[in-house]
Amino acid sequence: MDNNEKKRLKREYALKQKKHFEDSLPMSRELFEKLFDYLDQQLEENKCKHNLDLSALFLNNNSCPVEPVLEWLCENGGGCEVLFNVEENF
Repeated sequence: MDNNEKKRLKREYALKQKKHFEDSLPMSRELFEKLFDYLDQQLEENKCKHNLDLSALFLNNNSCPVEPVLEWLCENGGGCEVLFNVEENF
């Protein structure tokens, strides 16, 4: 296999991974971006309590499916560090 073929296969794999990630989102990308902005603002003003309370509050206030999103965040490395571990995937 030559270098061009390896590069092509890597690009295809990356595109498949991106599509899989996008398909797994339990709410829109736009809402996730708003969640990240909200968390960023809240954590500048308040000390982190190492839980998902702020995320749950945002989700409730924006009529989002709380449990599926919190589950998804945890499955994707979020825990209480949503901004550090999940946002980079966006």
